[in-house]
Amino acid sequence: MSNIAQQSLNRRQFLKSAMALAGGVVTLGPTQVLGANRWEPAHWAFLSDTHISANPDNHYRGFYPYQNLQEVTGQLGSGLPDGLVVTGDLARLKGHKGDYWNLQKLLTPIAEQRPVHLATGNHDNRENFLNAFTHSGERDWLVDGKRIVTVKTGQVMLILLDSLLFVDLPWGRLGRSQLAWLRTYLNALDDIPTILCLHHPIKGRGALLDGQRLLNLIRPIAKVKAVVHGHSHEFAFRETDGIHVISLPATGYNQNNAEPVGWVDAHLTGEYGVFTLRAVGGNTRLNNHTEQHRWRT
Repeated sequence: MSNIAQQSLNRRQFLKSAMALAGGVVTLGPTQVLGANRWEPAHWAFLSDTHISANPDNHYRGFYPYQNLQEVTGQLGSGLPDGLVVTGDLARLKGHKGDYWNLQKLLTPIAEQRPVHLATGNHDNRENFLNAFTHSGERDWLVDGKRIVTVKTGQVMLILLDSLLFVDLPWGRLGRSQLAWLRTYLNALDDIPTILCLHHPIKGRGALLDGQRLLNLIRPIAKVKAVVHGHSHEFAFRETDGIHVISLPATGYNQNNAEPVGWVDAHLTGEYGVFTLRAVGGNTRLNNHTEQHRWRT
Protein backbone atom coordinates (compact mmCIF):
# COMPACT_ATOMS: atom_id res chain seq x y z
CA MET A 1 0.00 0.00 0.00
CA SER A 2 1.32 3.48 -0.85
CA ASN A 3 2.18 5.96 1.92
CA ILE A 4 -0.62 8.25 0.74
CA ALA A 5 -3.17 5.45 0.81
CA GLN A 6 -1.94 4.32 4.22
CA GLN A 7 -2.22 7.88 5.57
CA SER A 8 -5.77 8.15 4.23
CA LEU A 9 -6.70 4.86 5.87
CA ASN A 10 -5.12 5.92 9.15
CA ARG A 11 -7.12 9.14 9.14
CA ARG A 12 -10.37 7.30 8.43
CA GLN A 13 -9.59 4.92 11.27
CA PHE A 14 -8.85 7.89 13.51
CA LEU A 15 -12.10 9.66 12.71
CA LYS A 16 -14.01 6.49 13.45
CA SER A 17 -12.24 5.95 16.77
CA ALA A 18 -12.37 9.65 17.68
CA MET A 19 -16.12 9.78 17.12
CA ALA A 20 -16.52 6.75 19.35
CA LEU A 21 -14.34 8.38 21.99
CA ALA A 22 -16.17 11.68 21.74
CA GLY A 23 -19.60 10.16 21.96
CA GLY A 24 -20.92 12.82 19.60
CA VAL A 25 -20.10 16.12 17.99
CA VAL A 26 -21.45 19.55 18.81
CA THR A 27 -21.24 22.35 16.29
CA LEU A 28 -20.43 25.82 17.51
CA GLY A 29 -18.65 28.79 16.05
CA PRO A 30 -19.23 30.67 12.81
CA THR A 31 -21.23 29.56 9.84
CA GLN A 32 -18.34 30.39 7.52
CA VAL A 33 -14.72 29.46 8.14
CA LEU A 34 -12.19 31.78 6.58
CA GLY A 35 -8.42 31.62 6.65
CA ALA A 36 -5.30 32.98 5.15
CA ASN A 37 -4.09 31.91 1.75
CA ARG A 38 -2.03 28.75 2.09
CA TRP A 39 1.16 30.68 1.36
CA GLU A 40 0.42 33.75 3.47
CA PRO A 41 0.51 34.18 7.26
CA ALA A 42 -2.77 33.46 9.03
CA HIS A 43 -3.90 36.61 10.82
CA TRP A 44 -5.76 35.97 14.08
CA ALA A 45 -6.81 37.99 17.10
CA PHE A 46 -6.13 36.28 20.45
CA LEU A 47 -8.16 37.46 23.45
CA SER A 48 -8.65 36.08 26.93
CA ASP A 49 -10.45 36.76 30.18
CA THR A 50 -13.09 39.09 28.78
CA HIS A 51 -15.15 38.71 32.00
CA ILE A 52 -18.36 40.08 30.50
CA SER A 53 -21.25 40.58 32.91
CA ALA A 54 -25.00 40.73 32.39
CA ASN A 55 -24.65 44.30 33.65
CA PRO A 56 -22.75 46.41 31.07
CA ASP A 57 -21.73 48.81 33.84
CA ASN A 58 -20.08 46.13 35.94
CA HIS A 59 -16.56 47.17 36.89
CA TYR A 60 -13.60 45.82 38.82
CA ARG A 61 -10.30 47.46 39.78
CA GLY A 62 -11.47 50.51 37.87
CA PHE A 63 -11.94 48.58 34.60
CA TYR A 64 -15.18 48.14 32.69
CA PRO A 65 -14.93 44.83 30.79
CA TYR A 66 -17.98 45.50 28.59
CA GLN A 67 -16.53 48.81 27.37
CA ASN A 68 -13.09 47.22 26.93
CA LEU A 69 -14.47 44.54 24.62
CA GLN A 70 -16.46 47.18 22.74
CA GLU A 71 -13.20 49.02 22.07
CA VAL A 72 -11.44 45.83 20.99
CA THR A 73 -14.18 44.82 18.57
CA GLY A 74 -14.05 48.33 17.15
CA GLN A 75 -10.35 47.90 16.52
CA LEU A 76 -10.94 44.52 14.91
CA GLY A 77 -13.68 45.90 12.71
CA SER A 78 -11.33 48.45 11.18
CA GLY A 79 -8.92 45.73 10.06
CA LEU A 80 -10.57 42.35 10.20
CA PRO A 81 -8.29 39.38 10.95
CA ASP A 82 -8.95 35.91 9.55
CA GLY A 83 -10.57 34.95 12.83
CA LEU A 84 -10.75 35.47 16.57
CA VAL A 85 -10.02 33.17 19.52
CA VAL A 86 -10.96 33.87 23.15
CA THR A 87 -9.26 31.52 25.61
CA GLY A 88 -11.79 31.40 28.40
CA ASP A 89 -13.20 33.30 31.35
CA LEU A 90 -15.71 34.71 28.93
CA ALA A 91 -18.09 35.56 31.77
CA ARG A 92 -17.59 37.75 34.81
CA LEU A 93 -17.66 35.20 37.65
CA LYS A 94 -20.16 32.36 37.46
CA GLY A 95 -21.21 32.20 33.81
CA HIS A 96 -24.78 33.48 34.11
CA LYS A 97 -27.00 33.40 31.05
CA GLY A 98 -27.04 37.18 30.80
CA ASP A 99 -23.23 37.26 30.71
CA TYR A 100 -23.23 35.24 27.50
CA TRP A 101 -26.07 37.24 25.96
CA ASN A 102 -23.97 40.37 26.33
CA LEU A 103 -20.86 38.59 25.06
CA GLN A 104 -22.79 37.39 22.02
CA LYS A 105 -24.08 40.92 21.41
CA LEU A 106 -20.55 42.33 21.48
CA LEU A 107 -19.04 39.64 19.25
CA THR A 108 -21.84 39.44 16.68
CA PRO A 109 -20.47 42.20 14.38
CA ILE A 110 -17.21 40.25 14.09
CA ALA A 111 -18.83 36.80 13.98
CA GLU A 112 -21.01 37.86 11.05
CA GLN A 113 -17.86 38.35 8.99
CA ARG A 114 -15.19 36.12 10.50
CA PRO A 115 -15.05 32.91 12.56
CA VAL A 116 -15.04 33.41 16.31
CA HIS A 117 -13.91 30.49 18.47
CA LEU A 118 -14.42 30.45 22.23
CA ALA A 119 -12.87 28.27 24.92
CA THR A 120 -14.21 27.98 28.46
CA GLY A 121 -12.37 28.96 31.64
CA ASN A 122 -12.97 28.60 35.34
CA HIS A 123 -15.47 31.50 35.44
CA ASP A 124 -17.65 29.94 32.75
CA ASN A 125 -20.71 27.73 32.99
CA ARG A 126 -20.51 25.24 30.14
CA GLU A 127 -24.26 24.63 29.90
CA ASN A 128 -25.14 28.31 29.76
CA PHE A 129 -22.32 28.91 27.29
CA LEU A 130 -23.47 26.14 24.96
CA ASN A 131 -27.04 27.38 25.09
CA ALA A 132 -25.93 30.86 24.05
CA PHE A 133 -23.52 29.85 21.28
CA THR A 134 -25.09 27.26 19.01
CA HIS A 135 -23.89 27.82 15.48
CA SER A 136 -22.98 25.40 12.72
CA GLY A 137 -19.56 25.49 11.14
CA GLU A 138 -16.10 24.29 12.02
CA ARG A 139 -15.83 20.80 13.48
CA ASP A 140 -16.24 20.68 17.25
CA TRP A 141 -15.81 17.58 19.37
CA LEU A 142 -17.48 16.73 22.67
CA VAL A 143 -15.18 14.47 24.69
CA ASP A 144 -16.43 13.32 28.08
CA GLY A 145 -18.43 16.51 28.40
CA LYS A 146 -15.57 18.79 27.33
CA ARG A 147 -15.64 20.73 24.05
CA ILE A 148 -12.73 20.82 21.62
CA VAL A 149 -12.49 22.96 18.46
CA THR A 150 -10.10 22.31 15.57
CA VAL A 151 -9.39 25.04 13.00
CA LYS A 152 -7.18 24.76 9.92
CA THR A 153 -6.04 28.23 8.90
CA GLY A 154 -3.34 28.96 6.35
CA GLN A 155 -0.23 26.96 7.22
CA VAL A 156 -1.22 26.12 10.79
CA MET A 157 -3.75 24.20 12.86
CA LEU A 158 -5.39 25.69 15.95
CA ILE A 159 -6.80 23.34 18.59
CA LEU A 160 -8.93 24.84 21.37
CA LEU A 161 -9.02 22.67 24.48
CA ASP A 162 -11.43 22.77 27.42
CA SER A 163 -9.81 23.15 30.85
CA LEU A 164 -12.95 24.09 32.81
CA LEU A 165 -13.20 22.00 35.98
CA PHE A 166 -15.28 23.92 38.55
CA VAL A 167 -17.22 27.14 38.02
CA ASP A 168 -15.75 30.10 39.93
CA LEU A 169 -12.89 28.07 41.42
CA PRO A 170 -9.37 28.61 40.10
CA TRP A 171 -8.32 25.07 39.23
CA GLY A 172 -8.41 23.62 35.74
CA ARG A 173 -8.03 20.15 34.27
CA LEU A 174 -8.16 18.63 30.80
CA GLY A 175 -8.87 15.09 32.00
CA ARG A 176 -7.73 11.70 30.74
CA SER A 177 -10.31 11.43 27.96
CA GLN A 178 -9.45 14.80 26.44
CA LEU A 179 -5.72 14.06 26.64
CA ALA A 180 -6.29 10.68 24.99
CA TRP A 181 -8.30 12.37 22.24
CA LEU A 182 -5.53 14.92 21.74
CA ARG A 183 -2.85 12.25 21.44
CA THR A 184 -4.91 10.35 18.87
CA TYR A 185 -5.74 13.48 16.91
CA LEU A 186 -2.15 14.75 16.81
CA ASN A 187 -0.85 11.37 15.70
CA ALA A 188 -3.40 11.31 12.85
CA LEU A 189 -2.57 14.81 11.60
CA ASP A 190 -0.17 15.61 8.81
CA ASP A 191 2.96 17.37 10.04
CA ILE A 192 1.16 20.68 10.08
CA PRO A 193 2.41 23.20 12.67
CA THR A 194 -0.11 23.13 15.51
CA ILE A 195 -0.92 25.64 18.24
CA LEU A 196 -2.90 24.63 21.32
CA CYS A 197 -5.22 27.24 22.86
CA LEU A 198 -6.71 26.82 26.33
CA HIS A 199 -7.48 28.79 29.44
CA HIS A 200 -5.10 27.51 32.12
CA PRO A 201 -1.30 27.56 31.79
CA ILE A 202 0.71 24.33 31.78
CA LYS A 203 3.07 25.49 34.52
CA GLY A 204 3.26 28.17 37.18
CA ARG A 205 0.59 29.96 39.14
CA GLY A 206 -2.90 28.69 38.42
CA ALA A 207 -1.58 25.87 36.24
CA LEU A 208 -3.57 22.87 35.07
CA LEU A 209 -3.82 20.07 37.60
CA ASP A 210 -2.72 17.77 34.77
CA GLY A 211 -0.39 20.25 33.11
CA GLN A 212 2.61 17.93 33.40
CA ARG A 213 0.67 15.19 31.61
CA LEU A 214 -0.12 17.60 28.79
CA LEU A 215 3.52 18.63 28.56
CA ASN A 216 4.67 15.00 28.55
CA LEU A 217 2.21 14.33 25.73
CA ILE A 218 3.21 17.20 23.43
CA ARG A 219 6.95 17.36 24.17
CA PRO A 220 7.89 14.58 21.71
CA ILE A 221 5.36 15.67 19.05
CA ALA A 222 7.35 18.25 17.10
CA LYS A 223 4.33 19.49 15.13
CA VAL A 224 3.07 21.14 18.35
CA LYS A 225 4.81 24.51 18.22
CA ALA A 226 3.13 26.66 20.83
CA VAL A 227 0.58 26.85 23.64
CA VAL A 228 -1.54 29.99 24.01
CA HIS A 229 -3.31 30.49 27.34
CA GLY A 230 -5.04 33.02 29.56
CA HIS A 231 -5.96 32.86 33.27
CA SER A 232 -2.86 34.66 34.55
CA HIS A 233 -3.94 38.09 33.23
CA GLU A 234 -0.42 38.80 32.02
CA PHE A 235 1.33 39.40 28.70
CA ALA A 236 4.37 37.13 28.61
CA PHE A 237 6.41 34.79 26.42
CA ARG A 238 8.16 31.71 27.74
CA GLU A 239 9.64 28.55 26.30
CA THR A 240 9.63 25.05 27.70
CA ASP A 241 11.35 22.16 25.94
CA GLY A 242 11.31 24.15 22.70
CA ILE A 243 7.55 24.79 22.91
CA HIS A 244 6.60 28.47 22.95
CA VAL A 245 4.17 29.40 25.72
CA ILE A 246 2.27 32.63 25.15
CA SER A 247 0.34 34.18 28.03
CA LEU A 248 -2.38 36.53 26.86
CA PRO A 249 -3.29 39.76 28.63
CA ALA A 250 -6.81 39.95 29.98
CA THR A 251 -9.27 41.97 27.96
CA GLY A 252 -11.48 42.63 30.98
CA TYR A 253 -9.08 43.81 33.69
CA ASN A 254 -5.56 43.19 34.96
CA GLN A 255 -4.66 41.73 38.33
CA ASN A 256 -1.77 44.09 38.98
CA ASN A 257 -0.84 47.52 37.70
CA ALA A 258 2.23 46.31 35.82
CA GLU A 259 0.13 44.42 33.25
CA PRO A 260 -1.67 45.70 30.17
CA VAL A 261 -5.33 45.12 29.36
CA GLY A 262 -6.06 44.26 25.75
CA TRP A 263 -5.43 41.59 23.13
CA VAL A 264 -2.75 40.09 20.90
CA ASP A 265 -2.58 40.52 17.13
CA ALA A 266 -1.03 37.30 15.75
CA HIS A 267 0.41 36.43 12.33
CA LEU A 268 1.12 32.72 12.06
CA THR A 269 3.16 30.80 9.50
CA GLY A 270 4.53 27.29 9.35
CA GLU A 271 7.92 28.54 10.54
CA TYR A 272 7.21 31.29 13.07
CA GLY A 273 4.64 33.47 14.80
CA VAL A 274 4.59 37.26 15.10
CA PHE A 275 2.70 38.62 18.11
CA THR A 276 1.80 42.28 18.72
CA LEU A 277 0.23 43.63 21.89
CA ARG A 278 -2.78 45.91 21.43
CA ALA A 279 -3.33 47.52 24.83
CA VAL A 280 -6.61 49.30 25.59
CA GLY A 281 -5.90 49.95 29.26
CA GLY A 282 -3.78 49.12 32.26
CA ASN A 283 -0.04 49.48 31.70
CA THR A 284 0.12 50.59 28.07
CA ARG A 285 3.91 51.00 27.99
CA LEU A 286 4.27 47.97 25.68
CA ASN A 287 1.39 48.91 23.39
CA ASN A 288 2.25 47.81 19.83
CA HIS A 289 5.24 45.82 21.12
CA THR A 290 5.96 42.99 18.67
CA GLU A 291 7.79 39.71 19.19
CA GLN A 292 8.67 37.09 16.58
CA HIS A 293 9.20 33.50 17.67
CA ARG A 294 10.52 30.76 15.39
CA TRP A 295 8.99 27.32 15.88
CA ARG A 296 10.97 24.28 16.90
CA THR A 297 11.80 21.70 14.23
